Amino acid sequence: MPAAIRTPLACLAFGLCLTAGAARAGDVHRYRVELDADLSRLEVQARFGAPVAGVTARSGDAGELLAEAWECGARTPIRMRNQRMLLPVGGVRCMNYTVDLAAAARQHDANRMLAPGNVVVSPSLWLWQPPLDDDDVIDVQFVLPEGVQVSVPWQPVAGEPRHYLLRSSPESADAPAVFGDFARREVAVPGAVLEVAVLRSREPARRGVDVSQIVDWVQAAATDVTLAYGRFPNPSPQVVVIPVEGRRGGSAVPYGEVIRDGGESVELYVDESRSLDALLGDWTATHEFSHLMLPYLVREHRWVSEGFAQYYQNVLLARSGAYDAERAWQELYAGFERGRLSRPELSPNDAAERGVRTARMKIYWSGAALALMADVKLREASGGAQTLDTVLERFQACCLPSRRAWTAPEFFARLDALAGQSVFLPLYRRYADAAGFPDPRPLLARLGVDADGKTVRLRRDGALAPVRFAITAPDPAAARAREQLAASHASAGPHAPGSR
Repeated sequence: MPAAIRTPLACLAFGLCLTAGAARAGDVHRYRVELDADLSRLEVQARFGAPVAGVTARSGDAGELLAEAWECGARTPIRMRNQRMLLPVGGVRCMNYTVDLAAAARQHDANRMLAPGNVVVSPSLWLWQPPLDDDDVIDVQFVLPEGVQVSVPWQPVAGEPRHYLLRSSPESADAPAVFGDFARREVAVPGAVLEVAVLRSREPARRGVDVSQIVDWVQAAATDVTLAYGRFPNPSPQVVVIPVEGRRGGSAVPYGEVIRDGGESVELYVDESRSLDALLGDWTATHEFSHLMLPYLVREHRWVSEGFAQYYQNVLLARSGAYDAERAWQELYAGFERGRLSRPELSPNDAAERGVRTARMKIYWSGAALALMADVKLREASGGAQTLDTVLERFQACCLPSRRAWTAPEFFARLDALAGQSVFLPLYRRYADAAGFPDPRPLLARLGVDADGKTVRLRRDGALAPVRFAITAPDPAAARAREQLAASHASAGPHAPGSR
């Protein structure tokens, strides 16, 4: 890494955009972000790689949270107009500003559920930056009080704690920045080290799982995804575990989200009153981690990314031993049926582009049907030598993590090029703008998946039964690891409420 980037001039990080005037490609902007002990105030110094004529924060509320701003070496305040800092003519090379962090924290609903001393604040509220060209870098160094930690989705600088690099990104939503007294763990899985932040609940006595069990569950779910092609698709993602109050009979992980904003974050909302077994049996984390095998696709094509994640969550849970093969195919069949019956007058592109709430199942399962069709075609044509797994492995090697948004046609065209045959783009052209659903029932019959009403039966004599076996074949080592994880925590006895 160039010495200029490693210099310990700090950076404030997170994806608030700034508009810069005269930034040239390859600029390194250095931010020093200092936090006070009661998590109420951020003080930032930004030294720009070239004179900057203007900066902006991505959130429209950021200006109201700005306590003061001034050019380095001069205490004359920088004035604001329409949520924009008015910088001097000719630009500035260095500026300071202060943010009301306590007020910014009130913008994030999760903070109502957290114990004092834990704060989640989107950088869109406090990071004022110039626009970034492809080669520009924001070098961020945090200065924190004793006992205070930080978690952000940016690229960590090896060997330098609290030091990160931020580059351009799709900005799919507002990433989380976490400050305070929370459990921070580095979790190793093949091909990656996940930075996991487990936030503390206001009601620790409700816990059915402790931090070690939550971390083990995150590791197990991330390991599921490595069963696609042997490694995790992002070498250093951020994972934020947020406690929520669950509903009786509800999911152990009622919500999850992937955010591509300066890096890749996975937020997992967890009902901590549930057991480790309940977490291990939940599909949400595996689904969200599966999203990272694809780049961020533009909103009107999100049915592709949601569908591929739906397909892989079931396939990978079968490979890990969490599901048996019959359950995996049952889940896939039931999902395809929900998608087929969802707003049949709409095409997948129509449903996703309009954000039709009543077409949610079409959005979530149309892409899963395409993933199955492509996977089977690749396996059948190559005798199993080429699969959806192997093509996505090549895509990971060339193109992930991606710092831009993709359209579905360009993503599928790249997969076809990597596969050396036309598989993906013809499927897209056939189904993306056609009313209805990419019906996989004929293919399921060839795979030996027979539906009897709402249930399925697996036949050994299906023409493509060997392909079906291969798709959901369990990985013995992964299945043993899951069993041993559950057994080890069970043998340790009941969890002591409130322990950390």
